[in-house]
Amino acid sequence: MQTLLVTGGAGFIGANFVLQARKAQWANIVNLDKLTYASNLQTLAELQDDPNYCFIQGDISNFELVSYLLAQYQPDAVINFAAESHVDRSIFNPQDFIQTNIVGTFQFLEANRAYWQKLTPQRQQQFRFLHVSTDEVYGSLNPNDPPFKEDTPYAPNSPYAASKAGADHLVRAYHHTYTLPTLTTNCSNNYGPFQFPEKLIPLTILNALDGKPLPIYGDGQNIRDWLYVSDHCDALRVVLREGCIGETYNIGGTNEQTNLAVVERICAILDELAPKSDLNYSSLITFIKDRPGHDRRYAIDCNKINQNLGWQPKENFESGLLKTIQWYLNNSAWVDYVRTGAYQNWMKQNYEQR
Repeated sequence: MQTLLVTGGAGFIGANFVLQARKAQWANIVNLDKLTYASNLQTLAELQDDPNYCFIQGDISNFELVSYLLAQYQPDAVINFAAESHVDRSIFNPQDFIQTNIVGTFQFLEANRAYWQKLTPQRQQQFRFLHVSTDEVYGSLNPNDPPFKEDTPYAPNSPYAASKAGADHLVRAYHHTYTLPTLTTNCSNNYGPFQFPEKLIPLTILNALDGKPLPIYGDGQNIRDWLYVSDHCDALRVVLREGCIGETYNIGGTNEQTNLAVVERICAILDELAPKSDLNYSSLITFIKDRPGHDRRYAIDCNKINQNLGWQPKENFESGLLKTIQWYLNNSAWVDYVRTGAYQNWMKQNYEQR
């Protein structure tokens, strides 16, 4: 069984990946997470007695700590989920994004390079450094543009996207300069269980259940490609196992939806699953001032990973959205835990003045 060092494994995508890997028992996991506001150890509570899972609180920018963990646990591969990832927060405070996503990735690469160079030739060939990134590095598409491909030029439009683009370039450079065996994935918008409720889908679900306004930026016609998180985790396992060193793979759900259509569909499902006699959920929809530099459309071309590695998503948007809503309805304790004062302060800062 492989041993993986996973960074950001208490966040949304990372935690889903860790849970999936341990449930299937295909990897031992060492989880390094800084435990910022979007991390939640309660998500991983079922693993607390798992002898093949280990959690360490720490920062990928800490070269000494990362070097120690690599030497101590001798992982066969590293998966880097650790990132500041919310566009709106990057607009308010870009410094955190530069520090974690660029400086942190650099320090993490340096520690991994030093570790990898000391491995035996056989273990060097087997080692992989998988960097998880985003489609936002490619910029924005017009309505009739073809979807993003792996060779689409980078054109990031937010501090978040620019910081992830910088991290991607560093990973690429470490492969070409030092031959570190890297892999990079660029995914579309994820959704599913355990997502922090600042993102569109969980925010809409929870605000609707509370009878609060459902904020939609601008005219609601911004388009995103939606990827169910377990499908993303499956794809990462395939890339880790079968991906070609030095390559990039785009991972998408092939589910383009406008933000307005997403919110309206959530409302329709909630009308069926959690009806309120005095409320039609769609009546809560509220259009607010658009955020600065809001990209109009993202779309992912998955042909490379489909054809070369045989991966394709299992969930369509309807099936994935239904599973997601049912999960939030059934896990109110988790929701209450993450909706702290810090979360409420953020909601007030970002939405109240719009």
